Amino acid sequence: MALKVYVDRISQPSRAVLIFCKVNGIAFEEVTVTLSKRQQLTPEFKEINPMGKVPAIVDGRFKLFESHAILIYLSCAFPGVADHWYPADLSRRAKIHSVLDWHHSNLRRGSALLVFNTVLAPLFGRTPDPQVASEAEMLLSKSLSKIELVWLKGNGKFLLGGFKPSIADLSLVCEITQLQLLDEKDWNRILGPHLKVREWIENTRNATNPQFDEVHRPLYKLKTDLIKQGVEKFTSKM
Repeated sequence: MALKVYVDRISQPSRAVLIFCKVNGIAFEEVTVTLSKRQQLTPEFKEINPMGKVPAIVDGRFKLFESHAILIYLSCAFPGVADHWYPADLSRRAKIHSVLDWHHSNLRRGSALLVFNTVLAPLFGRTPDPQVASEAEMLLSKSLSKIELVWLKGNGKFLLGGFKPSIADLSLVCEITQLQLLDEKDWNRILGPHLKVREWIENTRNATNPQFDEVHRPLYKLKTDLIKQGVEKFTSKM
């Protein structure tokens, strides 16, 4: 039975899993779970992930959710995945885990809450919370600084001084690209001071193209649609 990958391409972790599969030539069936239609909460999907979130995978009888766990599993379970994604060396693996663990309560929390409370909330029938957005932006800015000061040290182009990307690079960069849903003014204010981060994003994109851009296409389209609907004008006043 072919690997099934349950995703919504507007979801940052979903994109990371899809790009990883495509770049590494892993055969899979993509199953779309549309978050804006609350399909992740259906009884059928909760049989796969009782938490009601994407991404999730089914590999034969094996079910797994949480994107970092999925990326680790795919790295180990499928032959042909290059070692740089999730190295066999235990010390290097441990360093990757340290980035992934940090990511959830720092970069991801700041980015996801900011984007939701400035752009996405109305699409889900929710009211944006400017206070939450402000606090999230502060956490996001601190997280971007930490990436430059801690994780992007060394001679390599990627996290932890790597010369090729790991699953940590892919996960974190897909998170940051969600910020493209913000208007240009906000994007420049947040990312403008972080040259090393912007270079690292481009390095990761180049290392995983054309799959990176193909998987991100729905995100780029959503940005265009939001501009047409006037949502960007609304959020710029917040």
